[in-house]
Amino acid sequence: MDLLVILGVLTLLMLLLYLVGLWQQKITETQTQQAIDGIRSAQERGTSRPIAQHPQIDPEACIGCGSCITACPEEEVLGIVDGIAHVIHGARCIGHGRCEVACPVAAIKVGLGDIASRPDIPVLSDSLETSVPGIYIAGELGGFALIRIAVEQGTRAITEISRKVASSGGPRSSSEEYDVLIVGAGPAGIAATMKAAECGLSYATIDQEDVGGTVRKYPRRKVTLTGSLTLPLYGRVKKDEFVKEELISFWEAVIEDLGLEIHSGIKLLGVERQNGSLVAHTSEGVLAARNIVLALGRRGTPRRLGVPGEEAEKVLYQLVDTASFTKERILVVGGGDSAIEAATGLSNQPGNVVTVSYRKHDFFRLKSRNEERIRRYMKEGKIRVLFNSSVTRIGDDTVGLSLTEEGVEKRVRVKNDYTFIFAGGDPPYPLLKDIGVQFGGDDTEPDPSQQPELVGESR
Repeated sequence: MDLLVILGVLTLLMLLLYLVGLWQQKITETQTQQAIDGIRSAQERGTSRPIAQHPQIDPEACIGCGSCITACPEEEVLGIVDGIAHVIHGARCIGHGRCEVACPVAAIKVGLGDIASRPDIPVLSDSLETSVPGIYIAGELGGFALIRIAVEQGTRAITEISRKVASSGGPRSSSEEYDVLIVGAGPAGIAATMKAAECGLSYATIDQEDVGGTVRKYPRRKVTLTGSLTLPLYGRVKKDEFVKEELISFWEAVIEDLGLEIHSGIKLLGVERQNGSLVAHTSEGVLAARNIVLALGRRGTPRRLGVPGEEAEKVLYQLVDTASFTKERILVVGGGDSAIEAATGLSNQPGNVVTVSYRKHDFFRLKSRNEERIRRYMKEGKIRVLFNSSVTRIGDDTVGLSLTEEGVEKRVRVKNDYTFIFAGGDPPYPLLKDIGVQFGGDDTEPDPSQQPELVGESR
């Protein structure tokens, strides 16, 4: 009798273990399928490839526990495929590094990876100096989008410049030559400006747009994690999480309180060396400086429509995260692949009403999958497309359009919360290469006498 009881208990335990195994297998299969679907979606949307720093996963060490996924504050950067973590929407990673901290087996490291063949990552020294002596890069342009790192790099670059200026001992070549020209007024540029003022350097800070950089183009009320920040002339920032509008207001208040000078609406066009000085050609004239800090974004200068209201913060020129937009009335301007991918991605989000405005009478030269998808979405009523139309004015909650139908032009208005403009743009890389800045993927070998020591990942 005892033997039968023991056998019965063992049978029940084996059955239980079998059922648990099936349950775990089902969970793994579901996770894998969700991750694969996410990878396909990311490839279609163009968000699979990391823009800057990103999780680098050691598949031999990964145990597939999912701690990294839970820790990540961004949407679907990581997923589990066959029990191993994979990067899904790499472009959404901005380098918080929480996945690296959360991993119990140290299988994740957040960084740029091997930059030796990255044609979009400039070669920098430990002090962030480029291959052109006197020109430094800080923040997003160097591959690091996290605000905390941008602030640290802006501060570090100016610290090195201050040391160089102090050790040179010689006077400036003219009273019109600055110790440093800072190009860009995002987090890295603002921190560099604050540090320059703290060090007593003569400086000029310019930005082709306005204070805030990439942050200013975030969706309304988007939560921004800054991490622990310590700013020159200010000290430690008490908060480590802001919504977009709070962070912009904070930067503006700090700039005003400290009496910092930042000149908006000035675009850098080129740099050359003359008589020992770096001469920057801008849209407003020429500026000379001993050193230059490039605190630019990676996305370059978008082409604008040149219509009233385009300066509004609801006007965006790139879509990175469709999940940030729900229950919105959205206008997408353009008829290329980027515009169509954005429009179809946005229409898949709950509650969005998406309209596409395109100046031609039909779509041309679209990738086959994009053309198939937009035609289907039009037929199903998921997206409204206005051919032969162009934007005339952007208002607070409407957009005015000129629309030609059967040879007759008329003016229409569409209700609108966000407007995405995909009219092309000018990335910063040609400008940097014209200046002489070397990138990791450049074919030519650097001059050893001019080339700083390589830096790999952030520290």
